[in-house]
Parts: sequence; structure tokens; C-alpha cells
Amino acid sequence: MTVSARPTTPAALTWGGVTARRMARHALAEPAADLGPAGIAGVLCGAHAQVLSAAEFSIARRIAGATRADVRRALWEERALVKTFGPRGTIHLLPTADLPMWTGALSALPPSVPTHPEGVRFTPAQADEVIAAIGGALRDTELTVDELTEAIADRAGPWAVERTMEAFGDRWPRWRQLTSTAAHRGMLCFGPDRGRKVTYTNPHRWLPGFRPADGDEALRTLVLRYLHAYGPATPQHFARWLSIPPRFAAGLFGRLTGGLERVELAGEPGWTVAGDTATPRRRPGRTAGSACCPTSTRTRSRASPGNGCTPARPRPARSPPRARPGTTRCCSSTAWSAGCGTSGAPAGSSPSPSSRCAS
Repeated sequence: MTVSARPTTPAALTWGGVTARRMARHALAEPAADLGPAGIAGVLCGAHAQVLSAAEFSIARRIAGATRADVRRALWEERALVKTFGPRGTIHLLPTADLPMWTGALSALPPSVPTHPEGVRFTPAQADEVIAAIGGALRDTELTVDELTEAIADRAGPWAVERTMEAFGDRWPRWRQLTSTAAHRGMLCFGPDRGRKVTYTNPHRWLPGFRPADGDEALRTLVLRYLHAYGPATPQHFARWLSIPPRFAAGLFGRLTGGLERVELAGEPGWTVAGDTATPRRRPGRTAGSACCPTSTRTRSRASPGNGCTPARPRPARSPPRARPGTTRCCSSTAWSAGCGTSGAPAGSSPSPSSRCAS
């Protein structure tokens, strides 16, 4: 793949410098004094929120003097944040102002390989009808799963809610296979929990006139923001982060020839936003603000430039993944940091395809 034809010798970056830059940009070297919860979620390209309390802590820990209550206020009262299905179809907190970009980008991605058998999955025309019913049902209210199921049946017909979708030893209504797709098209997001029950609503309620941005432009913006947060990286790293085919990611990078710059990170090729090659001279110390936060339900045993961690260290064959005493690797932390998950356990369980649809 050829991306950027800059004639100069690629800038040579080191892991120490790149790690320091990521720590600073993610407000882990020092808590941010000039960013609120939405600003932090923006620089992170979304805060993973399969476990909402972890996302609240992750964002608040990066802001000077903030608490989880400030994040909840930004989410449910100020509406500066939105809880929805983001990258990989998993739940994230995103800046509400960025929702047009996110929905434009995510709805422009190639469809995933169908996981449901014929007769359970929808045809494209049926999916469009069901998603329209979801958006209409949620236009002015917040509904639980059961309430939304009844509303979809009224609007689209009983075929849309047949309990044929295998999930957790049970059968869910068919429409639930489209939950993240409806979110990516801007028709659904989360409302406040009602007791122990999840609610959904329509983001148009507090974003009048909202519509997904143009797909090509939104994807371009997303690539540049990802590289600013996690670069240097390759199309393969971006594909893994977004759970898309590597060939599609390579095409995106290829169309950004004027906006990207090739660099070398510890002798390996990578890409940054053009001109974004400066790194701090020293790796920041681990201050109170650099504590890693358990925002991801996945803790990786191997790292790469694209997931925001330092490079994996050689380990003896058959040796299980280990972390330094009192540390763990968290994708969202951008580096080895103290104080997060000292037991080595992730903040939750790895999301399965079915768990992407919250119950």
C-alpha cells in the first residue's frame, strides 16, 4: 500500500517519546484543566462504557478536580455526552457534538458478516423498515426493551419482533440484532436506566435537526482523530480498533495521501497526521493523574501502536500474559501505569456479539 509520497526521510520516533505524547494527549501525564467530560471523550475517540461506572471514572480521572458525578451530569443533564453504540458495536460515551461525525462514519462502514441464520436475519429492506420503526417509536420518549418491542410490533408488524434470535440461552425479539445499526444510523441511543432496566431513546430529542454527516468526510475525520490520539499506527491497527476489514482501512489511508505522513517507530513503519511528529523530550513521570483507568472490558496481552499500549515484551514459550506487580495493560490508558486493576483482571467480561445489545 502507498500512502503519502513525501520525499523526505521519514521521521524516526521512539516508544519512549510516543508513549509520553499519548500520555499527555490523554490527560494521563497531568489532569486536564481546560477540558470537560465531552472534551476528554473527544480526545480519546470515545470512552468505552460497557461498564458505565468505569467510563465515568476514566473520564473524571483525567480532569482536574472532577468526579464521576460531573460525568453523569454531562451525560444525563447537560447532554454534552451521549451513551450509544460506538466502535466495534460496543457501548461508548461520545461527545454529543461529535454524533453527526460518528454516525456518518459508522454507518458508512462495510456491513459485518451475518451471524444469524436465514429466516432470523433481516433483508436490507426489512432492516430499513425496522430501523425506521425504532426511530419513530423513540422520537419523543424513553422505552425499555419490552416497551420498544411492543412499539415496533405496532409500527412494523409482528414479524419484526418474533422471538427467534438466539442469545444467552434464550430467544430475543428479532429487532434486537439491529440495535447497534440503528444507533449508527442516528435513530437510537441510551436513555437513563429505569431501575435495573435499560432504556433507549432517539438522539434527535436533544439534537434538533441532527443528521449523520457525509460518510466519506466523516471517515476521513475519524482516521485523523484516531491517529492524533493513538498514532503512529497502520491501517491494520485502525482496522482492528474499528473491527473492519484491513483492506477497507488501507483504502481509507490511501485516500488521505495529503493528510498523512509516514514515520518509523522503533524501526517499523507507521503513519501520523501530516506534520504531527513532535514528541516530548522526556517520558512523563507517573503522577496521580497518570493512573490508568479500567475503561475497557478487554485487557490485551500483546500490544501494538494501534491500541495505545507499549510494545509487547518477549516472554518464554507457554508463559501466560503477566503484568508488572501492581500494573496492567489497558488499551485506553496508552501506557503502562500504576493503580489500575492490580489484580490483573479486566473491568468486565469480553463482549460477545450478543452482549453488544444491552438487555
